[in-house]
Amino acid sequence: MLEPEVNLSLAMEHGLTGEEYGWICQRLGRTPTFTELGIFSVMWSEHCSYKNSIALLKTLPRSGGRLLVGAGEENAGLVDIGDGLAVAFKIESHNHPSAVEPYQGAATGVGGILRDIFTMGARPVACLNSLRFGPLSDARTRFLFEGIVKGIGDYGNCFGVPTVAGEVYFDESYKGNPLVNAMAVGIVDANLVVSAVAKGKGNPVMIVGSSTGRDGIHGATFASEEISEKSEAKRPSVQVGDPFTEKLLLEATLEIIKQDLVVGIQDMGAAGISCSTSEMSAKGESGMHIDLNKVPLREEGMSAYEIMLSESQERMLVVAKQGCEEKVKQIFEKWDLHCAIVGEVIDDQKIIIDYNGERKAEINPVDLALGGNVPVYIREAEEPKYLEETRKFNFKNLPEPDSISETFEKVFSSPNIASKRWVYQQYDSMVRTNTIVGPGGSDAAVIFIKGTNKALSVKTDCNGRYVYLNPKEGTKIAVAEAARNVVCTGAIPLAITNCLNFGNPYKPEMYWTFKKAIEGMGEACKYFSTPVTGGNVSFYNESPDIAVYPTPVIGMVGLIEELENITTAQFKNDDDLIYLLGEDYEEIGGSEYMKVIHNLVTGEIPKIDLQTEKDLHTLLLHLIESDIINSAHDVSDGGILCSLAECCIMDDEKPVGAKVKLPIKTREDFSFFSESQSRVIVSVNPDNQEKFEEIISKSFTPFMLLGNTGGNTLSVNDQYDFSLSHLINMYYTVISKRMDHSSGI
Repeated sequence: MLEPEVNLSLAMEHGLTGEEYGWICQRLGRTPTFTELGIFSVMWSEHCSYKNSIALLKTLPRSGGRLLVGAGEENAGLVDIGDGLAVAFKIESHNHPSAVEPYQGAATGVGGILRDIFTMGARPVACLNSLRFGPLSDARTRFLFEGIVKGIGDYGNCFGVPTVAGEVYFDESYKGNPLVNAMAVGIVDANLVVSAVAKGKGNPVMIVGSSTGRDGIHGATFASEEISEKSEAKRPSVQVGDPFTEKLLLEATLEIIKQDLVVGIQDMGAAGISCSTSEMSAKGESGMHIDLNKVPLREEGMSAYEIMLSESQERMLVVAKQGCEEKVKQIFEKWDLHCAIVGEVIDDQKIIIDYNGERKAEINPVDLALGGNVPVYIREAEEPKYLEETRKFNFKNLPEPDSISETFEKVFSSPNIASKRWVYQQYDSMVRTNTIVGPGGSDAAVIFIKGTNKALSVKTDCNGRYVYLNPKEGTKIAVAEAARNVVCTGAIPLAITNCLNFGNPYKPEMYWTFKKAIEGMGEACKYFSTPVTGGNVSFYNESPDIAVYPTPVIGMVGLIEELENITTAQFKNDDDLIYLLGEDYEEIGGSEYMKVIHNLVTGEIPKIDLQTEKDLHTLLLHLIESDIINSAHDVSDGGILCSLAECCIMDDEKPVGAKVKLPIKTREDFSFFSESQSRVIVSVNPDNQEKFEEIISKSFTPFMLLGNTGGNTLSVNDQYDFSLSHLINMYYTVISKRMDHSSGI
């Protein structure tokens, strides 16, 4: 017997529209029960259904290259790296939970993305993150910053995976809505990959890991609405993580996969049991019969609705092979974890949920799963009005600074440019001993692939200001810079994952921005042959006052075929020659200089020519493989002066000075702080100069000899001198001084 049915007003309280409620009734052939309403509300939420984004996401390049599975087909992307191995990787947001409960919100974001990796049979080898906050002058920002960084560090450190790279930006637009994007990377034997699928009539369905409580109920719908004062009342929607349990879950999961005991596995993340049962069944064109009385619970009196919607952490749904149940149980018991048979796979395409002798739900999984019969919308799009004004901005009217030295010091000590050591020193970046280049050491992190002579290069990247001022070109730049960063380490870019952080898609201007960003991403990824393996869309990142800058974060993975090709950013020796590859066009629209010195975010952003960028990648990789250059560092935020300073002091224990002459096109400030794209600073041993110039003169990339390394200062144009000790003090202490001062230390 089905439990009592519900009405339209209750459906709307669950975030469904009247039209959607009508569709639910039509598909069921009746009005839904209360449990069914809860299941539909979470599965049709933006967070699970991607109903306002999937139509556009499908236009991205989702196959080709070395991809082993298409985008969205599995829990994470999977790319062939040779030697019978594959790399699994994915990025996801935990923005809304982190805004309300920073420590647990960030920690469970890390836990969730790690489970997406090891449910495929991959052992996690690295974590990355991409974080956005309001200004550090704001007390609440400092509270969120401290809690989020601690949450990320504690979870990763306790679990035992190195956090090797990331990015942190501060801007007023993120004040009410911090962005917390977590990425994980794992290595798997290509023959041992497990799918998130349910099939085979009679195969047992098991819940493994932690017990189920009331934490996180409606977390998926909570992540599908704007932050407001009411959000504080939704603290129960923020899950609580336990990294030690997750470490046990990792080992037990990899063991049952290695022993070939399972048909499929899926993490219970957003929407919990509702999501894993429906998505696995839809993929296997099957169904499940589940008895909730058999689910291990940690709270008394839980209803079917609560059990189905709980987002308690460190749980997974396993479809075991018939006859292997006891072996699976023995393995999980050995690791001191729950393992309970809660149902079985059935041939009928139905999710049947029973509890306390009552039928609580009976739904076709295709009506719940992404790619099935969930609603898909294309929203109204309209170009934002502010772009008319920002495009008109005339940089010629900008007053020149009184002192270039003071201006440089202000830009270089901006928290957006300065070292993020205060953040990454809280992370264990060396655990598992695979980390070759960790945080702060280069343009991307480098992870050794044990048993081979290869390494992975990984990076997250996005400049939200650029995307705000030109969504399409700004997103192209995000892809191009992420690719450039991994190339600077000696890696061939393989593929990307993305985390698309935007405001309310129901607002035409925001939907237009999202649409243009997707166009730019697709164009760039096709050009660089870096297909999109999947990712995450996070809408509704806005408070009553402001929306965040549109921030489509790119997670890039590259492959270094020979360990001897690993290249880092810092100058290594005295008397090396310093060259600039690429050309400056004095482009300061959306730059750090414009924001820090003039408090403006306006103008046309730097141009990006994808062919020019690709030519630069080809040239750099050739120079690296020919052992011609000693270092490579891209010119990005803050312009060439900031990038040169970083090359001098990136290894603050062995800083190396430089004496350079930088050409001035029209104005010193424009040339020094221009953020023109497709530029890289390299250092070359004088013995290799002739060979270097011979190779580069045959390329399509312009180049210029800037000067040479050596000394205790960065000397520019025989006019400006900055002592390395002063640069080190500025660069490495900015964030810690602000955070320590706020803590009363």
